[in-house]
Order: sequence, then C-alpha cells, then structure tokens
Amino acid sequence: MTSKLHQLTVIIAATVLAACGSGGSQNPDHPVAVEDEHSGPERPNVVDLSPQAAAEAGIVTASATQAPLRQVLSLPAELRFDADRVAAITSQVSGRIIAVMATEGDFVSDGQTLAVLSSRELADLKAEYLTAATVENLARQALSREESLFAERITPEADLQAAHATLVAARAAREGVENKLIAVGVPWTELTTLGETSDRTLAQARLRAPIGGVVARRTATLGAAVSAEDASAPALFTIVDDSVLWADIAVYTQDAATVEPGMSVVLRSEMGVELAAGEIATILPTIDQTSRMVTARMIVENSNRRMRPGQFVTAEIDVGTSEIRLQVPSEAIVDIDGRASLFLPTADGFIPQDVELGAEIGSQVVILSGLNEGELYVSEGAFTLKAHLERDSFGDDDD
Repeated sequence: MTSKLHQLTVIIAATVLAACGSGGSQNPDHPVAVEDEHSGPERPNVVDLSPQAAAEAGIVTASATQAPLRQVLSLPAELRFDADRVAAITSQVSGRIIAVMATEGDFVSDGQTLAVLSSRELADLKAEYLTAATVENLARQALSREESLFAERITPEADLQAAHATLVAARAAREGVENKLIAVGVPWTELTTLGETSDRTLAQARLRAPIGGVVARRTATLGAAVSAEDASAPALFTIVDDSVLWADIAVYTQDAATVEPGMSVVLRSEMGVELAAGEIATILPTIDQTSRMVTARMIVENSNRRMRPGQFVTAEIDVGTSEIRLQVPSEAIVDIDGRASLFLPTADGFIPQDVELGAEIGSQVVILSGLNEGELYVSEGAFTLKAHLERDSFGDDDD
C-alpha cells in the first residue's frame, strides 16, 4: 500500500513539473518580447543653437508683454489721381501741329516741349510785339533827347511833356501785346530774345508741360489742325503726376461717426501686403447716393510708383484701443504638427511651445494660453527655427 502511494505521488509531481516547464517559466535562450508604447525613434523637440549661431541666424527674443488691443476698421478703398496733380494741355492759338515730342507713357519735366504748332495767329502777335517794342525804344530815345534840349533851354517844356506822353503810350502798347503773348503760352524768357530769332520761327508755338509727370493720354497727331476757339475739343495731352495719390476709403454710415481726420491708416493689397501708411486727411461732406457711404480721403506718397491709380486696396483704420491683453507679433507664431506654437529659449537652445491664439489685429495676435507675461519667446526668426527642427526630424528618420 505504501509503495503504491509513493508511485502516485511521483506521477503527480512529474505532471505538475511538466506543466510548469511548458508555460510557467521562460527559456533564457528565447526571451518573450514585451511591446513598449514608446518604442521607435522620437523626433527631436529642441533646436540646438548656440547664442552666437542664433544671433547670426537672425533669432531675436522678447519678453511677453500685455498691451491695449487696437481697434481696427478694415474698409475698401480705391487709389485715384490727385486732382491737383493732373494737367490737360490745349493750345491757346490756332494752327497746325508740325512736330510731336511726347507720347503716352513718357515721363516729362515741368516746362518740357510736348509739341510744336505753326500758327499764323501767333506770328502776327509776335510781329505786333516787335513793332511795339521798336516804337517804345524810339520814344525812349526821343524823350532822352528832349530832356537834354530842355536842360540847355533849347526846347520848351511842352515838347518834353509830349515826348514823355509818347513814351508812356508806346510802353502801354508794348505791354498789351506782351500780355497777349504770355496768355497764349509764350514764356517771358522767349520774349526777351524775340528780336534775335529768325522770321521763320515767329510762327512756331510750343506746347509745354505745366507740371512734371507721365503722359497719360495724347490726342495730338502730326499735321492735325488745332482750333483755339473750340472749347469742346479734347486736350492734346494729359499729364499726371502719380508720385502722390489719393486713397478714397468707403466708410459705412454706421462707422462714419467713428472715423475722423488724423486717424492712422495702413493700406494693404489684396494679398495682405502693406503698401503704405499714413493718416486720414479729410472726410468728404457728402454721402454717395448710390452706395450710401461716406468717403474718407488719405494722401499717399507713391514716389516709387508701387501703386497704381484705379487699384483697389484695403484700408485698416486705427480707431482706438480697448482692453489690455497679452500679444505677440504674428510672425512669431508657427505651425508645428498642426498646432500653433511659439519658440522659447532654453539652456539647450530653443523649444516649441503650444499656444492658444485669440484675435489677430494688424501685425499682432492675442495669446490666450501657453505663454505667461514676462516670459521670453522668439519674436523674430521663428520660421528659421522651424526649418532647423524639421531638418533635424528628417535626419533622425533617415537613421
């Protein structure tokens, strides 16, 4: 009986040991793999740049500060010619065009000759002027002679007074013709040398530019007849000085009470690029009957000809400030893995920090969370750091 119990015990023990050997212990030569949820290479999240390298890359840091929110009205505007810088050139004498010196697109200076006319009317005026100038000169000589004779008591005082009266009349006649010539566009400098010119040039009338600018329109053609009496005839040349433009801003009636002269304005293109900055010069007193809008006018400097009349832009009018909020430049915000981020300086370099954005006003954006007041952040060069971060990430993937 004892022998049978011993054999049963041995069989049970062997069975238990076999079961433990097959599933309850690990074979050191074949370890069981354990999955790690963090397995695989991690992308770098720090841009390792020394202070010197960061400075050379244009990285600039700033302290986060709170500032009043700017209240900005974004309104449509159209660029126009400054009406005080547009000149329509017509001829003051009748004649025929014998030379044309300028055409559309040409830049001309003040006083430059645009065209030359042959005018019999002008020739008669110049001849009349030369005759009057000669008569005046003779009268002046006669008066001088009478003054000498009167001083020697050879001639009576009546002759002296008659000679003086003759000179006064001759001078008045010459000045009358002179004024006619100036009225038809003959400059004073040409009158002073008129007696030295040849007879063939007396009939030439020169059309000169009254302002400097670009020729926007030309109707003058070689050989065409020009009538000074035809007031309905189009201008022979139209010159515009587009170095200064008007920006006419359409202000909605509900905003009209808010907009005032002197308010700061930024003009932006359709792509959002800043074109010019200035202030409202005036508010036109009338309301447009069609659009029911008020026009606020801004005078725009355009010496580089970057803007064109007729161009539509957006005018951002700064109408004041309101609540104090934490703000950073819009260029400091970058997109990293689909999240709005800022770069913060650390002892090892720069690290991206997720932030929650608020309203974007002009070139500033409100930070709702993710950045504290007084904390340093990268205000310029964030896109450079993002490029470094992406390059380092690609480099790790290749490994």
